[in-house]
Amino acid sequence: MALRVAVVGGGPAGACAAEVLAKAGIETYLIERKLDNVKPCGGAIPLCMVKEFDLPEDIIDRKVRRMKMISPSNVVVDIGQTLKDNEYIGMVRREVFDSFLRNRAASLGAQLINGTMYKLELPTTQNGSYKLHYADHTNGIEGEDKTLEVDLVIGADGANSRVAKAIDAGDYNYAIAFQERIMLPEDKMAYYEDLAEMYVGDDVSPDFYAWVFPKYNHVAVGTGTMKPNQSRIKELQAGIRARAAAKLRGGKIIRVEAHPIPEHPRPRRVVGRVALVGDAAGTVTKSSGEGIYFAAKSARMCAETIVEFSEKGQRIPTEADLKVYIKRWDKMYGTTYLVLDILQRVFYRSDATREAFVEMCADIDVQKLTFDSYLYKTVTPANPLTQLKITAKTIGSLLRGNALAP
Repeated sequence: MALRVAVVGGGPAGACAAEVLAKAGIETYLIERKLDNVKPCGGAIPLCMVKEFDLPEDIIDRKVRRMKMISPSNVVVDIGQTLKDNEYIGMVRREVFDSFLRNRAASLGAQLINGTMYKLELPTTQNGSYKLHYADHTNGIEGEDKTLEVDLVIGADGANSRVAKAIDAGDYNYAIAFQERIMLPEDKMAYYEDLAEMYVGDDVSPDFYAWVFPKYNHVAVGTGTMKPNQSRIKELQAGIRARAAAKLRGGKIIRVEAHPIPEHPRPRRVVGRVALVGDAAGTVTKSSGEGIYFAAKSARMCAETIVEFSEKGQRIPTEADLKVYIKRWDKMYGTTYLVLDILQRVFYRSDATREAFVEMCADIDVQKLTFDSYLYKTVTPANPLTQLKITAKTIGSLLRGNALAP
């Protein structure tokens, strides 16, 4: 019997998993409830993703080559000085980006279902099927009740994953992101042509940062904070609007968005023949809040593991087989997540440490290390002298930050 796989969720994670599976000839179903979904998202992707995931440049709205870090006392540091002429951070709109990835998976053979899964029925025997109950929206938003039986399920259905709940994957800490899309006058938009801004300070976020990112013909202005502070989210959004007021003057809000961001991997990411990827698994990074690349990468690694252990769909992988994906993922990126977690704990805890963080970002060695690791997702250790220099500057910045903080 040929392997049947259902991928629940059609964002970057789900679409990339479906693409790999379909390309291998595996019977693949990709279920997405909103095919025109405009997900609240900063929309930044690293340069390596363009080549690695074979992305056409016309889905990239902006190529950011300059960034400004702005401290609580409004000290501005220009970063990006180490970027080469052909290097940039891509900015995408999720409605365009996700649609491209889904359609590519469908063109390779994945069966795209416009539906909402509301129940995952677990098998009652060792080799039994998983039964997905979903509302099919093909003929209307209300939907027609349908079922789908498969051998394996990939949960790519976001932070509030129903697949995760069905397998009792456990809870995780999460942040709340709030964002406004603002159409600016032509002269104001020209300022953000290839520029992104990041603001830190207790007035914009007690444990994260706020941003102004350029989009297709507007900017995304937003902030994020951990769950304990979610009641302050509108106050914090007012804070970033106030800090960037002069540059946003005359702008018109065209969309208001909010969504949860996982801040830690779920306790169980594989249970039985169900695997979680992307936000459902908790792959968003601390400190930077980056999610798109890691969602797509985790899904691709999961799907590649399925292709490998199923012998291209000729046998049904076991739980132990699927857990190989988790082992490979943790081995490849575990250190990255640990370092970014430490950075957030050290530098985002007070305005004094945020001042130190911004001051440290002015250092060319720090910028090069940071951008190389972000753009290419490879951490190249600095030579011992450079590392010693960075460490000394970090300590010095932390000490001076107490004097600079407002």
